[in-house]
Amino acid sequence: MDERDVGGEMSGITSHVLDLSRGVPAAGIGVVLEINVPQLGWRILAERTADSDGRVKDLVADGARLDVARYRLTFATGAYFAKNGVIGFHPQVTVEFDVKDAKQNYHVPLLLSPFGYSTYRGS
Repeated sequence: MDERDVGGEMSGITSHVLDLSRGVPAAGIGVVLEINVPQLGWRILAERTADSDGRVKDLVADGARLDVARYRLTFATGAYFAKNGVIGFHPQVTVEFDVKDAKQNYHVPLLLSPFGYSTYRGS
């Protein structure tokens, strides 16, 4: 049984953002999910705000299927740091990734500080 089938809590694409400079989840950071549609370019699928734990679980609607395609997550890091009284270097962080198996969950964490970031494919 797929985790997405249990209580509808998981979607095909999720994220978790941690503010390493403060040692807390990046609650309230804006996240945009886009898909690259051949010959049409990038199309917005969802615009969300991370919850109090820095998680974004609902980027893909419950029951919707992923397409095999290139996706992009854009995190509003500049606005997040400004809201917290911090001057950051990156106004936004964009992470592109390929979905090659639409049946899998794609978890894309972001570890964030005012002057750098790291990301990886999580589980």
